[in-house]
Amino acid sequence: MQIILLDKVVNLGNLGEIVKVKDGYARNFLIPSGRARRATTAAKAEFEAKRAELEKAAAEKLAAAQAEGEKLAGSTVKLTQKSGVDGRLFGSVTNHDISEELNKLGYKIVKSQVRLPNGPIKTVGDSAVSVALHTDVVVDVTVSVYGETA
Repeated sequence: MQIILLDKVVNLGNLGEIVKVKDGYARNFLIPSGRARRATTAAKAEFEAKRAELEKAAAEKLAAAQAEGEKLAGSTVKLTQKSGVDGRLFGSVTNHDISEELNKLGYKIVKSQVRLPNGPIKTVGDSAVSVALHTDVVVDVTVSVYGETA
């Protein structure tokens, strides 16, 4: 199926590009989430009429994400979890826990924006975590996990 991208999609294309994707990906994800539209002649004409408006909105989103990223960059999130004597946690620290803590600090972060490169954190100490605020804005945050012996 050919679609017009209404937003930048990672590994697919930028705003305004007409790309061919599998039908299920378009029908089940891209179109319902508002990131794409079927590439019919009427849709192409309508997109060209709204192109400047959509590009301006995309630029505003990027600028807002960059401003948020500058505030968030280099910050440290402190979490306390129950742990054993050897420094291993009972359970783990997930992207949900990190996003909750960032929300408490005043950032609007969804758990899908938190990227854990090595999977959930299972030990006490500092870990580097990436937060993707926008497809072009990825910020590194330090997560400090403190052990609480039971």
